[in-house]
Amino acid sequence: MWLSYLQPWRYAPDKQAPGSDSQPRCVSEKWAPFVQENLLMYTKLFVGFLNRALRTDLVSPKHALMVFRVAKVFAQPNLAEMIQKGEQLFLEPELVMPHRQHRLFTAPTFTGSFLSPWPPAVTDASFKVKNHVYSLEGQDCKYTPMFGPEARTLVLRLAQLITQAKHTAKSVSDQCAESPAGRSFLSWLGFSSMDTNGSYPANDLDKTGQDSYLEAALEYLRQIFRLSEAQLRQFTLALGTSQDENGKKQLPDCIVGEDGLILTPLGRYQIINGLRRFEIEYQGDPELQPIRSYEIASLVRTLFRLSSAINRRFAGQMAALCSRDDFLGSFCRYHLTEPGLASRHLLSPVVRRQVASHTRGPRLSLRFLGSYRTLVSLLLTFFVASLFCVGPLPCTLLLTLGYVLYASAMTLLTERGKLHQP
Repeated sequence: MWLSYLQPWRYAPDKQAPGSDSQPRCVSEKWAPFVQENLLMYTKLFVGFLNRALRTDLVSPKHALMVFRVAKVFAQPNLAEMIQKGEQLFLEPELVMPHRQHRLFTAPTFTGSFLSPWPPAVTDASFKVKNHVYSLEGQDCKYTPMFGPEARTLVLRLAQLITQAKHTAKSVSDQCAESPAGRSFLSWLGFSSMDTNGSYPANDLDKTGQDSYLEAALEYLRQIFRLSEAQLRQFTLALGTSQDENGKKQLPDCIVGEDGLILTPLGRYQIINGLRRFEIEYQGDPELQPIRSYEIASLVRTLFRLSSAINRRFAGQMAALCSRDDFLGSFCRYHLTEPGLASRHLLSPVVRRQVASHTRGPRLSLRFLGSYRTLVSLLLTFFVASLFCVGPLPCTLLLTLGYVLYASAMTLLTERGKLHQP
């Protein structure tokens, strides 16, 4: 409704037919009195919109569209000049009329000559603009010019935020594109792969025109406030410093306290707008993770009790097998030890004193059998095997043989990789 009120020429009966090109039409000078008499609707609400947009997550396509529409309206040719002219009329010093008195054209005094110059008087346009502002805001209003230094600072901050939002949206889109394509078959069934970190598959980012909205909004702001290309280029170059040498985002801005990291107001702003985030990774016992939505709760609990009983019963034998230096020892270590346990580290940059971590011995984990994906894959395998007249027992033997071959190859590759490590 606000944007519609700002554009009465769109609904005028004598409006021009839109041209064939994509260039917006120039606002006619006959609408200058309307702009001047409704100056606050253009300037004060726009400054309020700037403050609100700076607290908005522009990575969201809906918010990006909102900023784009407002910038497009104010970027119409000749409209910014009309608004700036109206502000100049309002900011003219009052030389004749004090405060809210009606304008009177002053005549030369009887004691003076008629040839002497007339004292400067307030024009009709200036009077109308002042009357509009004072009637709504009062005599002691504090007016913030739309083209003043304070509003220009807000515009520069919004331009920087738009540039950061474009970068963030691209990063999220790239992460979604890198997800395995084969997972989409089970995603519509509500299944997904096992994730030891407890994360769920990322939803596809709705990027329908989002990047073009942000790019166009940035260009409109540049046209309205006559921003230079060098100023906008600085924002893009500044994004390069927000990444570390590995190409990953830095942590949100924070300070080190006695109990760990404490977010600063800038850090909270970065997290809310998706500019930076903490890389949270589960570092506890994988067997004690909460039951996921893609797992059968009762089956997971049963398998945990079964594997715990096996681990208690055969703990000595498994430790002896994993301590061997031959292929059998490597094969057992590949299955009975937790992969990547030694390479885990705390992601917090706070320097803590070294504590002895609890080392877990070799153990058997059967939790993967409680996943919907594993069970559905097994059922599909048995169903396909039955089509070729292969019974459940031969099919199980074939699956076991295939897995043993695969595990042997992975064991050899893992051991070879360890030998080449410095």
